[in-house]
Amino acid sequence: GLATHALHEIYAATTPDATAALGFALGLVQRAAGDRPVVWGVQAMAGLETGHIHGPGLREMGLDPGRVVLVRVKETKDLLAAGEEALACGAVGAVLLTAWGESKVLSLTATRRLSMAAGQGRATAILIRLAAQPQPSAAETRWRVRGALSRALAAEAPGHPTYAVELLRHRLGAQPNAWTLEWDRERGVFEQGGRDAEHPQSQLPALP
Repeated sequence: GLATHALHEIYAATTPDATAALGFALGLVQRAAGDRPVVWGVQAMAGLETGHIHGPGLREMGLDPGRVVLVRVKETKDLLAAGEEALACGAVGAVLLTAWGESKVLSLTATRRLSMAAGQGRATAILIRLAAQPQPSAAETRWRVRGALSRALAAEAPGHPTYAVELLRHRLGAQPNAWTLEWDRERGVFEQGGRDAEHPQSQLPALP
């Protein structure tokens, strides 16, 4: 239900939730891009702090690594420049940008430029903010994501990737809300579920 050809922001609730934020973003990217290529820009510090991208892991999420163009940059300004150029080129379905830390460069003006480039290139832009707090931006929606407890499959096998997702802001007026969502790789959709949804107060550790 996210608007395409627009910019969306995803914040990791904590640094350890970076993987959950990335997983949620990848699900959105896969649905938004369709069969078109995906450009993934990653700030170097994000890779050092949270781990590098693993091709077989992308395939497990349902995203063909062969359709992903990976761009590694050191500075936030370079991440924004790469994202803006990729969005405006008209050749990709989605652009995912992973930024690390607080940065004055990620201003309202900078995010407005990303939003305009997304509209111009008919692509969906998703900006992931790690180790940062929400700040004013031109994003259509803003989300906060943390990892959630999965529901076991048959024979107690580990369940689907599960995320506790909060909608913090929607420019068109949708009210803030929260869901526990499972990613169904086979169908390429998010569904409500997870053990957090069944037992919100559960403190059992999640399976690795």
